[in-house]
Amino acid sequence: MNKQTDRSFDGISAKFQRNIYQSSKGEIRQQVLLRDLSSLVVLQQPCQVLDVGAGQGQISLALAKMGHSVHLTDISADMLAIAAETAATDGLQVSGPAAKVRFSKLSLAELSADKTQQYPLVLCHAMLEWLAKPELALMQLYRLLAPGGMLSLMYYNKDAKRLSNILYGNFDYVAADFKVKKKVSLSPQNPLEPLQVEQWYQQAGFSLISKSGVRCFHDYLQNRNQQQSHFGQLLELELKYNQQEPYASIGRYTHLLLRKQVTSND
Repeated sequence: MNKQTDRSFDGISAKFQRNIYQSSKGEIRQQVLLRDLSSLVVLQQPCQVLDVGAGQGQISLALAKMGHSVHLTDISADMLAIAAETAATDGLQVSGPAAKVRFSKLSLAELSADKTQQYPLVLCHAMLEWLAKPELALMQLYRLLAPGGMLSLMYYNKDAKRLSNILYGNFDYVAADFKVKKKVSLSPQNPLEPLQVEQWYQQAGFSLISKSGVRCFHDYLQNRNQQQSHFGQLLELELKYNQQEPYASIGRYTHLLLRKQVTSND
């Protein structure tokens, strides 16, 4: 990865926390991810988990509270500082031999270059779309996993972005392939085509275990006030239908559970 062009959230971490994590869209994201991860056999006993691009660590810290050992990594010191503060507030041990949580300011490229440790579970949520060269990420993530290990991958779905903007009437924006002179700071710089991501993970050596849409309905509501006023009903519908087609493919994000295939080189 090129650290000069991969996106860091230093300087805007509080805005990110307020606008994303503390919103209805952030709550749906967390509920879907935790529901999907609960199906993994590897999490039925204490597990070593690596979170790549962990941000403020909502998912990995939730796993730590369940008894798993988590290593949070990010290129943003600000994001990791918020995660560390949350861990301390939650009473999680972050130092000493019995520590359940570790924090490292590292890029994916730096992590994958270190061949001394592999993990049975790696999380990579909402990171690929901020990378300068996302096509390299799947091979790098593959190297971080133990043979047969699981990758929880969530990415920003370009098909869903196209659909929503057509529905909003943003025809010129769609025709320009979402390229604008002034980028919105919290809008991912590189939405990904699902077929391209599928090609990348297959070439890297992963097999697909499950697929979920994240925010299949939330972003398409005509009355945006219902995102808050009817949140309980909306969340129930998201969880009920988001692994069924066509809904799984129109979520603003796509969550994949991928297994590292065992080869003779592993």
